[in-house]
Amino acid sequence: MLETVFKLRANRTDIRTELLAGLTTFLTMAYIAFVNPLILADAGMDFGAVFVATCLAAAFGSALMGLLANYPVALAPGMGLNAFFTYGVVLGLGISWQTGLGVVFVAGLIFVLLSTLPVRQWLINGIPITLKHAISVGIGLFLAVIGLKNAAVIVDHPETLIALGELDRAPAMLALLGFFVIAALYRRGIHGAVLIGILLTAGIGIALGVSEWKGVVALPPDPSAVLLQLDIAGALEWSLLAVIITFVFVDLFDTSGTLIGVAQQAGLLDKSGRLPRLGRALLADSGASVASGLFGTSPTTSYIESAAGTQAGGRTGLTACTVALLFLLTLFLAPLAESIPAYATAPALLFVACLMARGFAEFDWQDISEYAPAMITALAMPLSFSIAHGIGLGFVSYAAIKLLSGRMAECPLPVTVIALAFLAKVFLL
Repeated sequence: MLETVFKLRANRTDIRTELLAGLTTFLTMAYIAFVNPLILADAGMDFGAVFVATCLAAAFGSALMGLLANYPVALAPGMGLNAFFTYGVVLGLGISWQTGLGVVFVAGLIFVLLSTLPVRQWLINGIPITLKHAISVGIGLFLAVIGLKNAAVIVDHPETLIALGELDRAPAMLALLGFFVIAALYRRGIHGAVLIGILLTAGIGIALGVSEWKGVVALPPDPSAVLLQLDIAGALEWSLLAVIITFVFVDLFDTSGTLIGVAQQAGLLDKSGRLPRLGRALLADSGASVASGLFGTSPTTSYIESAAGTQAGGRTGLTACTVALLFLLTLFLAPLAESIPAYATAPALLFVACLMARGFAEFDWQDISEYAPAMITALAMPLSFSIAHGIGLGFVSYAAIKLLSGRMAECPLPVTVIALAFLAKVFLL
């Protein structure tokens, strides 16, 4: 049956290799089960219920990718998208988290539609590569600010806006230690470096009495507090259109980049450099985003950590389905998740930010009309505390600089459309 479904021999792999690859991928991304509930709890959502929603969304999305597209790519609620949901949408706009889930659901439906139409490639190919990298970098910087803030390494200041926190306090010291451990383990090529760093930091904090130990294994929490609690009618307000579009674009670009990056590493691209079954893969990703709104969590997306599994030999959807099964087993680790404080997950946010910041190297540093808008995009996200505003300012900057420098022909139509839409929102709505 497995050979029929996943075509193992045609992909030069076997069951044992695929299972080990799935375990490897899971260890590199299991931290999301602890981090995501903490971030969404700031939006007023129940921690235990979001923990269940996170595991269910990851399991559903990974299984859908494995069965529908037969790719070794795992999915889970996206880092950056969860921060945007909490701090940019719910807290930033002052709407309820139920309406926020409605936005996630509607954006997922639009993503599904785009995944079945030629407009998908028009959008993906129409955004300059520099701006695509800038969006990734900006989200990374946004995550870094959130992580440092959660660990009290940085604090607010009435005159300078941001200032250095009290580093002699236990949370800040433990968070920095956790980051050093994660980076060192990653450098040594140890899979699960992020998860090990989180657990070690939390363990030291519990031993020192900084945080409370609540156990390891128990029956899953009641998910009813967030399950099917989305407010679709509230999400259809005109004022939330820009937020919906932002979710769609960030998820679309992030998914496309991840799929291509993982496939290239695994040798799954065809002779022309294209990804076979891209439509199915995007459909699986978008379908998982729709399910996220129903389960009660922020959008689900493909994880670049899947590259760890392909390095271990994963070549088919059996790897992704293995990850799905492991996330279902994680449902019984809710007490452990509740024992992980914010200062223990802060190192993970900062580490992910460092990985995403590698996009700086991909900027076109020879052309100021390319790298100046990219820098504005990247810096505006953390400084405005909004991914949507960062994208909007970046696209407006790109179009304006190209226009004033006499190079408007180099500005793709999608960038112009988004820039005009952002300006209309700012000045007319």
